Amino acid sequence: MQIALFDTTLRDGTQSEGLSLSVEDKIKICRLLDGFGIQYIEGGYPGSNPKDVEFFRRSPELGLKRARLTAFGSTRHAKRAAADDDNMQALVTAGTPAVSIFGKTWLLHVTEVLGTTAENNLAMIADSVSFLKKHGKEVIFDAEHFFDGFRADRAYALAAVRAAADAGADWLALCDTNGGSLPSFIAEAIRELKKVTKTAIGIHAHNDGDMAVANSLAAVEAGATMVQGTLNGWGERCGNANLISVIPALQLKMGHTCVPDASLKRLTELSRTASELANIRPRAHAPYVGASAFSHKGGAHVAAVEKLPASYEHVTPESVGNQRKFVVSELSGRGNVRMVAKDLGMDVRGYEPALLLRVKEMESQGYQFEAAEGSFELMVRRSQPGYAEPFEVLDVVVISEQRRGSEMFVEATVKLKVGGEVSHVVAEGAGPVDAMDRAFHKALDQHFPLLRQVLLTDFKVRILDPEAATAAKTRVLIESQLHGDTWSTIGVSQNMIEASCEALRDALELPLVRAAGAGAKG
Repeated sequence: MQIALFDTTLRDGTQSEGLSLSVEDKIKICRLLDGFGIQYIEGGYPGSNPKDVEFFRRSPELGLKRARLTAFGSTRHAKRAAADDDNMQALVTAGTPAVSIFGKTWLLHVTEVLGTTAENNLAMIADSVSFLKKHGKEVIFDAEHFFDGFRADRAYALAAVRAAADAGADWLALCDTNGGSLPSFIAEAIRELKKVTKTAIGIHAHNDGDMAVANSLAAVEAGATMVQGTLNGWGERCGNANLISVIPALQLKMGHTCVPDASLKRLTELSRTASELANIRPRAHAPYVGASAFSHKGGAHVAAVEKLPASYEHVTPESVGNQRKFVVSELSGRGNVRMVAKDLGMDVRGYEPALLLRVKEMESQGYQFEAAEGSFELMVRRSQPGYAEPFEVLDVVVISEQRRGSEMFVEATVKLKVGGEVSHVVAEGAGPVDAMDRAFHKALDQHFPLLRQVLLTDFKVRILDPEAATAAKTRVLIESQLHGDTWSTIGVSQNMIEASCEALRDALELPLVRAAGAGAKG
């Protein structure tokens, strides 16, 4: 069965706390959605703010090929005819082929929030839908609080959506606005609605009970043929139904069609690109598309996946554009070490026990290699016969002092050996780690021009045993980047400078040994 997807990232998604999209961001996301195969894209609320006004003004330049751009608004004012309502006029002048309007279906909202009568609310719904249909719009009626209304007074909730259907609405999108319903109740309400109308039904679920995806799928099983949601589940409070999870469930598990098969393989790309545009860090443990969605850590799991991936994977990572990952930690078995090394293009058969023992010993001291895959990769590479380190750290001195009442002064002195040549350099920095990083680069960049392009992008410090106070052991994680490729390295010591130095050394050694392994010149 064909299931229509209605994306409201640009409207409902922007109500997520901490998320703000510029007009340019909205245009880019809109094109992404269209290219992916989404059928409806809700662009915003015409007239509600300058940003949405500008977006709809520029909508003709979008060049949408598949999606129907949709404007959003409410039913007419309680004391004004639709033809005289500014909101209705704004929806028409937005120039979109489809319009989504919400109306009240819960008597509590009708009388206490709108402050009108049950009968007038039905008239507002019918008048608004009829007005938009007369202007040639495809109308999606968002039955706000439908499930709460159905629970409180099912006769009135059904009457409200019937008013929209009788006025010509093309879709009845049932909203679990407070996000507190359960799948069984969603299905029951939809089955009851189908008894009194033949109009197509959609579902608009919020995630306050962590059920938005489950409720959306239950709605489809009960007869809904449209699912509304947002990219990555963004939205007000706890968010909306996550289309990134809904799409593969519908297509891979339930046998429905909602996007082209080729698009499904770009699902991870869609999720992460949208996160980048929204300046939101992707959730590592997100189903299907997270960096950890197909990661395997336990030794028994890895041993099974090595033989048969389906033994611990509900879908193949390739089907949604993701990839399998093996994690090494103190919980690992030899298979973890072997599979990670294989992914790196190295054969460590026969070395696995020694490497695994080393990992477990170091993790007992506070190292965490699942968070520092770069340092583990170096451990593996260093275990290979004939490994030669590209440089040797001889001395590191860091001075931090306040001189003559001025600001704190930080200076790092680093002595390194590259081949037979010793470099002895001094660099100042904003802090001890910055000074060391500058000194390392000052000493090494002249020998290895590749390192000039390596950037330190993140620096994290964690106190492992705070009860030890100032004598506590410190874990330092450094994230580095080169040409879009990132890696993390780790250092652990009671001395934060020593831990940072260890992580920095690994961060700069790794790209050099990778380049040497690939036959590149330093």
